[in-house]
Amino acid sequence: MNGAESLVRTLVDGGVEVCFANPGTSEMHFVAALDRVEGMRCVLGLFEGIVTGAADGYARMADKPAATLLHLGPGLANGLANLHNAVKASTPIVNIVGDHATYHRAYDAPLTSDIETAAKPFSGWVRTSPDARSVAADGAAAIAAARTPPGRVATLILPADTAWNEGAGPASVPPVPVRAAVSGEAVEAAARILRSGEPTLLLLAGPALRERGLELAGRIAAATGVRLMAQTFNARIERGAGRVPVERVPYPVDLAVKALADFRHVILVGSKQPVAFFAYPDKPSVLTAPGCECHVLARPEEDLVGALEALADALGAGRHAAPVASLDLPVPATGAVTPEAISRSLAALLPEQAIVIDEAVSSGRAFFPPTRQARPHTWLQNMGGSIGLGLPMATGAALAAPDRKTVCLQADGSGMYTLQALWTMAREQLDVTIVLFANRSYAILRGELANVGAENVGRKALDMLDIGRPDLDWVSLARGMGVPGVRVTDMEEFNRRFAEGLATPGPYLVEAVL
Repeated sequence: MNGAESLVRTLVDGGVEVCFANPGTSEMHFVAALDRVEGMRCVLGLFEGIVTGAADGYARMADKPAATLLHLGPGLANGLANLHNAVKASTPIVNIVGDHATYHRAYDAPLTSDIETAAKPFSGWVRTSPDARSVAADGAAAIAAARTPPGRVATLILPADTAWNEGAGPASVPPVPVRAAVSGEAVEAAARILRSGEPTLLLLAGPALRERGLELAGRIAAATGVRLMAQTFNARIERGAGRVPVERVPYPVDLAVKALADFRHVILVGSKQPVAFFAYPDKPSVLTAPGCECHVLARPEEDLVGALEALADALGAGRHAAPVASLDLPVPATGAVTPEAISRSLAALLPEQAIVIDEAVSSGRAFFPPTRQARPHTWLQNMGGSIGLGLPMATGAALAAPDRKTVCLQADGSGMYTLQALWTMAREQLDVTIVLFANRSYAILRGELANVGAENVGRKALDMLDIGRPDLDWVSLARGMGVPGVRVTDMEEFNRRFAEGLATPGPYLVEAVL
């Protein structure tokens, strides 16, 4: 058994069942091993950003890592943007990067690069296997590292000769650390603040935004009057009828400052102190009011649900009922296609247990509030801000949960970064309905131009924010990759075509012209 096969068997035995891949010459023995070993599904992406983004979406829904397979330093570089997003979302990924054979690196061949240095800022764990007999143990260590709370990108670099030389056979995954319990002092400090009656926010993230965490937070809110909010961007939120609704901290600085102005305390449950996404002239970086104190109940790597259970017990909140959203479906919108109209139709038409992938960017700011009383669903966001995650994340999420409908809300500008994901959706026949928002501009940057004070600009600057001339034809782009698509220009047609997409097995794209 060569090193590559020993690694693949280690991955399968360790619960890694999917490999998203874009391989090259150095990875051919790994590719051959994937063919020999049962239990690993292999999914090809036509660009490395598809591979890494799909691994992110898969792990968020499967609650376990997928593997990736990338070709040398340039292949890793092509996938780094979505690895950045995965790091910010604490997504577990076993990221395998091929390299030249150990003896060949000294010759500085054209594809030679310092892979470890490139990987480190975008990984929580990095290792290069020194020889074939180490590969399986290194793979087992990578699985354990990826699954270490709250979740990490573990990058294993695999020189070609460590793949083709004789290996040591599969290795067992070492014990994975469990989430640590929070201290009694942290629980009592939070309880004391909540008993004080001072205006307090419970800011939630991570597993605290799943059903059990939300229920406990809702009971605490019912018992104490504390406000509940989520971070602006979140890896996964369970939403809709029957779930405790939470608002998010607004993205625009002025709105966020206003929303947080009255709080004297913010209790962090897996979340970070609220800060602005960017710096703006004459606007604060910290979004809470001067004098507001932030208190850590639980860090991201700790047991967030256990912390909420302990806090609820300390407050006697168990006897209080958590306020949940009722099912209240609006009538689908009619007339002109606008973000507000689409948000209303989404709230009306989202199917039960849909997985919503939100990379609608500027068009999507109106979508979150109206869907709080939609049918129960899961909402995934881009936490790292590097655009081009939506279509790949939908690919991975749909593969992880094939019994659920995935709905991808995708802006046209960011969609162009990774539109090759449509081909993978078609090849794998993934059940994804894409709503493509065609405003034919980087609309969010037009607002940012004013926010940073760079106003009164001319055509040269505005052309950098405009993706028209020629207009993108997303229906043709989708059809060229095997995905049926339609363009709609009014809400009546949108409602018909969106419902058609939901009823159609496999991928389907609706281009909504704004």
